[in-house]
Amino acid sequence: MLLLIFACFLCLVLGLMCEMNDLSLFPQWVGSPCGFHGPYIFYKAFRFHIEANPRILSLGDFFLVRCRPGEPLCIAELQLLWEERTRKQLLSSSKLYFLPEDTPQGRTVIHGEDEVVAVSEKVVVKLQDLVRWTVWESSGWSRGLKAVPLKPSEVLQELEKNGQGDTPVLHRYRESTVNSGRNFKGVLKEKAELGDDGDQKRVSVLSYPQYCRYRSLLARLKERPASLLASQVVLALGGVTSLTDHTHILYCRDTFEHPTLVDNDSVCDEFGERLKYYYPLF
Repeated sequence: MLLLIFACFLCLVLGLMCEMNDLSLFPQWVGSPCGFHGPYIFYKAFRFHIEANPRILSLGDFFLVRCRPGEPLCIAELQLLWEERTRKQLLSSSKLYFLPEDTPQGRTVIHGEDEVVAVSEKVVVKLQDLVRWTVWESSGWSRGLKAVPLKPSEVLQELEKNGQGDTPVLHRYRESTVNSGRNFKGVLKEKAELGDDGDQKRVSVLSYPQYCRYRSLLARLKERPASLLASQVVLALGGVTSLTDHTHILYCRDTFEHPTLVDNDSVCDEFGERLKYYYPLF
C-alpha cells in the first residue's frame, strides 16, 4: 500500500515538473494590444524562455530558426503577431530566408556571397512552435557582411548631451528602433531589463538596393569616425546602424517554393488563409 502511495506521489511530482518545463515554452504577450479586427487581437512582441533564459522577440526582428531537426538553419523575419479569440490561439507570421545552397536550385554563379533566398509564402505557426524552432545559440552562423558598429563611449556621450544619461540600457536596442521606424520604446525597455546580450550574434536581411547603398556608404564613410552623427548620415541615406560588431547583413532579391514546409505539422495555413481575407497584403 505504501509502495502504491509512493508511486502515485512520484508520478504527481514528475507531472508537475513536466508541466513547469512546458510552461517555459508557452509565450506571453509583451505590452498592450496594438490593434483589433473581428476575432483578431494584434501585438508587437512576446516573451518566452530558451534554456531557462527569458527572451523577447518583436515585430521586425530577424532571428535564426530550424524548421525541423536536421534541416539547415534559416533566418526568420517576424512580421505579424496576433491572437485569435475564437480558438484561443497565439499565432505568428514570419518570412523565411535560406542560403542559396539550402534551396532546391542550389547556389549558382549568379548568387552573391551575402545573398539569401526568401520562401515565396509567409509561414504561419503557433507561438509555442515558433519558440521550438528558434535557435538562439547562433555561433554556427558566419554568413553575411559584418555591420560597422558605433563606439559605445560616443553613444553614451551623445545620450548625456541630450539629457538621456539616466537610460544607458536603452542604447543597446536603439538600432532596432531607428532601423525599423517603429516606436517600440516600451518593448525595447523590457528587452534591456533582461540583461546585456551584446555578444549575441544578430542577422538582418535587406533588399538588394538597400544592400548596395549600404556598401557604397561604408566606402564613403570609411575614413570618418563611427560617431552618432555619422550613423544619422548613414540612416538618412538608407543605411543601417549597429551597436555591436556581431550584426551580419545579408540581402534578398529572389524567392523560391519550399518543398517540405507544406508537410510541416507546425505550419498553420488555415489561420493564415482566414487572415488573408481581411488583409490582402498578408
